[in-house]
Amino acid sequence: MHYAGYVHSLIRRPVEEVELARFRDGRSLWLATNSKSNFDRSEVIQRARSRIGESRYRLLTNNCEHFCEWCLNGEQRSYQVEALVAWARRAVAAPVKVIVHLPLRLSRNGTGRVLASLSDMAYSK
Repeated sequence: MHYAGYVHSLIRRPVEEVELARFRDGRSLWLATNSKSNFDRSEVIQRARSRIGESRYRLLTNNCEHFCEWCLNGEQRSYQVEALVAWARRAVAAPVKVIVHLPLRLSRNGTGRVLASLSDMAYSK
């Protein structure tokens, strides 16, 4: 079972049940052997099959990891998307912090110490 999404083309594909060889398509397969589930195996399979044909793939809100987590634990989430969003927030926050605090630092330190202040702000948490 997998959410095909955009794996084969730019046309969104549904949740489908395929042979493992077709799923792999000549690529390596990585197994998460330590994954835990809130459901027994038969219920996980039943949950996955209940969504066959669904075609609402969205990279950030309903991707293959969201699908797997829902099948295993009943919670639609993607740790990869969450990590990406957290990284983006940090990437945006650092320059915003500098811009917001720059006038305050300039007025306190004078223009002679601006570079040191910018460096301190960029690396402080």
